[in-house]
Amino acid sequence: MATSLFAPLTLPNGGTLPNRIAKAAMEENLADAGQLPGAALWRLYEAWGAGGAGLLITGNVMIDGRALTGPGGVVLERGTSLEPFRRWADGARKHGARIWMQINHPGRQVIAAMGRDAWAPSAVPVDLGKHSKLFAQPRAMTEAEIHEVIERFADTAQAAQQAGFDGVQIHAAHGYLLSQFLSPLTNRRNDAWSGSLEHRARLLLEVVRAVRARVGASFAVGIKMNSADFQRGGFSEADARQIVLWLNHETVDLVELSGGSYESPAMQGRTADGRTLAREAYFLTFAQEIAAVASMPVMTTGGIRRQAVAEAVLAEGVAVVGMASALACMPDLPKRWRDGQSVDAPLAVVGWRDKAVAGLATMALVKRRLRVIAAGRRPGRRYSPFYSLVIDQLRTRRLTTRYLQWRQARA
Repeated sequence: MATSLFAPLTLPNGGTLPNRIAKAAMEENLADAGQLPGAALWRLYEAWGAGGAGLLITGNVMIDGRALTGPGGVVLERGTSLEPFRRWADGARKHGARIWMQINHPGRQVIAAMGRDAWAPSAVPVDLGKHSKLFAQPRAMTEAEIHEVIERFADTAQAAQQAGFDGVQIHAAHGYLLSQFLSPLTNRRNDAWSGSLEHRARLLLEVVRAVRARVGASFAVGIKMNSADFQRGGFSEADARQIVLWLNHETVDLVELSGGSYESPAMQGRTADGRTLAREAYFLTFAQEIAAVASMPVMTTGGIRRQAVAEAVLAEGVAVVGMASALACMPDLPKRWRDGQSVDAPLAVVGWRDKAVAGLATMALVKRRLRVIAAGRRPGRRYSPFYSLVIDQLRTRRLTTRYLQWRQARA
């Protein structure tokens, strides 16, 4: 008998998800002054909690205030005030959902206007052709900086636990720092953190162990990792499978399979190596293969917006269905499905010729809808990609000025 989308799931740590639908992480850029969660994020997550998803995974919370994916990003470090985070968790949990904080370091994927000291395994810049100069020139991390990052992940996980979150998700996908260490394209070091897959995976495994040691056995610890980089010569499906085999020996509660990076945005349905992804559930084939060898539950995300597709994901042995842009369009979609409504979320992808700009416009459309939900309104089905991108760029400039002032005051 097929598993229902609305059947509970018991995790390895003994915790339970009330159903199999997860709100996957999206870049929200909705932080209040001080890079803290405020009313916008509180309302947004309360809406998602009321909307019926069993697990809410936050947009990436940054472990280091010097390194953000975007100027409206939330930062949680040792010593950060926890009260805004407690309100965030409490609102999200009000209707029975679980909330996990996604924790992240961007590595080289830092906009140049936000700071030019971009850490990376090696000094390999982001290659987006004529748009490459938008990103900072990275430098190779020192051994001390690598150990600092491990400690920061543990600090942020502990703070999330103290603030009332149910778990954390360590972001090791989409070309961010941990993913950069995993890929031979971006990790060209000549030390114990590079070379063989075992050495390239060392930072991820050290972070997992440090986080688990800090939060104890009952707090959920998940991993988001790429099924592949979708770049020739990059992190491969075979690499992903081996890392999950190693993670089987750690205490991990959920592995989410995604794919791609800024250079190859497979998470938006586009690849740099020419491979064609499914129209929905982009990474299902890879997730099936991983689920067959994983001792922990596996989740996959990527373009899922129809109930039949979500049910097909579960039928293939994947435990949790991750949905992102669909829940930006319709935050109560899981509740509608549970109530028997036959409804699909609209498709939200921009097909412009310039792939980098199309990716930015796709993200701008999603963030525009998130701002509408956060304001207590229902998002429209259609928005202009061009106008949304212009709004987002102007907003990003304002937020960048605010962030730089905050960073200077801290210094």
